[in-house]
Amino acid sequence: MYKETNKRSIVKGISWRVVATTTTILIVYFFFDRLDLAIAAGMIETVLKIGLYWAHERVWQKLRWGRKKIEPFNLWFTGIPLSGKTTIADKVYEELQKLHIPLERIDSKDIRELVPDIGFSRDDRNRHMKRIGHLIKTLQNNSISTVASFVSPYKESRKAIREMVKNNIVVYLKADIETCKARDYKGVYEKALKGELQNFTGVNDIYEEPQHAEIVIDTTTNSVDEAVEIIVKYIKKNYVK
Repeated sequence: MYKETNKRSIVKGISWRVVATTTTILIVYFFFDRLDLAIAAGMIETVLKIGLYWAHERVWQKLRWGRKKIEPFNLWFTGIPLSGKTTIADKVYEELQKLHIPLERIDSKDIRELVPDIGFSRDDRNRHMKRIGHLIKTLQNNSISTVASFVSPYKESRKAIREMVKNNIVVYLKADIETCKARDYKGVYEKALKGELQNFTGVNDIYEEPQHAEIVIDTTTNSVDEAVEIIVKYIKKNYVK
């Protein structure tokens, strides 16, 4: 969350006092017809009330009464390759940034570029998911929410994530293979079908559908904007009220 700095409080106080002091000067001048008295009264009031305003702001910064803490959450996008995870997660992240909450974006491509020696076997993927879980947990310990997108095809790795992090929201993006193949601008499905890529989810490796996803969206029938609206509404209703 954002903290009100001393500098910002002072500038706010000065801007408000310019308006208030001008009003005081006009009132005093109107009643006493003395410009020197009006200016003196305005200056004295300005100095006193800027100090009082600053002190008032600092006191309220220290008081917890009336504040509501936003608990960090993790939006976990899962689905077969080209189901729309990265595209939709990116747009959801952009929309959630408008709410001014501490937020980080985590995508499988970025992580694999940082740790390029990760394999694609079931054991490799499960170990990798636990690393991601630790990363998200660390961010949450610093009150930072996350928007994460990973194929995460196995139920045990998704279960591990759910157990490791707080407020885990699984977003399952459903899409059939033919639709994903039609979106395949890199030709990875074709390579997998030819046997050039092994352990490719949906072709020569399984995808175990989530049975308890909080949000399920069929991206063959819902547009990106429709999917984003559904997800953002869910967050606003349940976490950022």
